[in-house]
Amino acid sequence: MGGLTAGDDGASGRPVLVMLAAGMAKRYGGCKPLAPVGLHGEAVIDLNAGDARRAGFGRIVLVLGPASGPAITYHVDRVWPASVPVSLARQAFPLGTAHAVLGTRSFVGEKPFAVINADDIYGVPALARLVEHLTSETDHALVSYQLRDTVVSTDPLTRGTCQADAGGWLRALVERRKVTLQSDGRFLADDGLEPKELPGDTGVSMNLWGFSPAIWPVLEEAVRKAHPDVDPDGTVVGPTPASDTEVLLPEIVGAMVAGSGPGAGEGPAGRRVRVIAGSGRCIGVTHAGDLPVVRTELAEMVGRGLRAESPWGAGS
Repeated sequence: MGGLTAGDDGASGRPVLVMLAAGMAKRYGGCKPLAPVGLHGEAVIDLNAGDARRAGFGRIVLVLGPASGPAITYHVDRVWPASVPVSLARQAFPLGTAHAVLGTRSFVGEKPFAVINADDIYGVPALARLVEHLTSETDHALVSYQLRDTVVSTDPLTRGTCQADAGGWLRALVERRKVTLQSDGRFLADDGLEPKELPGDTGVSMNLWGFSPAIWPVLEEAVRKAHPDVDPDGTVVGPTPASDTEVLLPEIVGAMVAGSGPGAGEGPAGRRVRVIAGSGRCIGVTHAGDLPVVRTELAEMVGRGLRAESPWGAGS
């Protein structure tokens, strides 16, 4: 994997934000990171970048794929202010989110960093809580949202429910599929698992992760176990990978905290994940029909003073 770097951090001590934008977005039918959701047509990645800067993140690393990468690169070059330090990492082959994160190692270095999806909008409050954790603690973290705060329509969704112990440490992520908002406000999961009904305040993961540098050997071991032809920095050796197996970040973290995967022998400091309760909404564009709903909700947030009208303001 390779990429380019632009801009000046301006604050070398700030955590880095890694934004995963290499997905294919089959259900949406377009480039979700560039979906025009803002009040003036700003893209999802614009809102996330502006929110991240306001929350206290420094450099932003965008992971791009070969299909949508050129369009996103053009957009960033044309729209993002020069004051926003950004690196563009390339994931040439779709080998999963763990591989995508591993490929940012040369850009992130030994700084604490966060990982987010490029098609969900997390909001400043949740991002700021993660910055606070990353600058004061050495444990990894996962920000959870209440299920009701992550749904914008009645289309079925997949959500990972967070199970934490009494001390607030992540113990398991249970993926629930076909989660659908009912007309009476209930949430039902038609995936054959129990319980079928999920309370609206169920804590779920929206892939808002915080990591210390201790995660690098964990990701390296997991990715290279599935893909021996991948270098420690995520680069595929040779013209194509020998396997198309996707190595997924939630699965690797889940195995790590359960003590059954890479990192299990690193001791508590290297594998514990704190569950942090997020605040506010986390909304995104999963289906094409979500776009007008998300745009309307974001406009209402601006009108109520809950969101800045422009992503590029103080702190960008």
